[in-house]
Amino acid sequence: MIVVADTSPINYLVLIEQVEVLRHLYDRVLLPPSVWNELHHPATPDEVRFWIGTPPSWLEYHTLSIEPDQALDFLGRGEREAITLAEELKADRLIVDEAPARLEAIRRNIAVIGTLGVLRDAARAGLLNFPAAIAKLRSTSFYASPDLIQLLLDEDATRTNQR
Repeated sequence: MIVVADTSPINYLVLIEQVEVLRHLYDRVLLPPSVWNELHHPATPDEVRFWIGTPPSWLEYHTLSIEPDQALDFLGRGEREAITLAEELKADRLIVDEAPARLEAIRRNIAVIGTLGVLRDAARAGLLNFPAAIAKLRSTSFYASPDLIQLLLDEDATRTNQR
């Protein structure tokens, strides 16, 4: 499975020490140039810059063959490039958190998943403890509706209690 990732999911997964779940869930994770550059930016948390400084083999820098279309100009550069790359390569999924980018990707028939979805899938695959990962995520600047987080925690509790 090939996925294209935007900056924030990679950033948060590194910060909560769960980025390796991507290797187990997907064959290849591709980053367009702007996302790659954002992860190297001096304002990026040190842990993330250190991690991207020696990227794992499953993470790939991938250039675009075409420029993002102007209809995407309302999004950030990384989001525009991630959507464009996902379209260009017919990626299986786009990993993106920001609502406007998610909605635009869905409008373009690109399957999307966010940080929470990646964590949920990793928990279902037995790769992590979902409540512990969410607790770490809450200690960062990540924001999601408390109701959504509670719904996912309840879903995970139901799943783990059925074993």
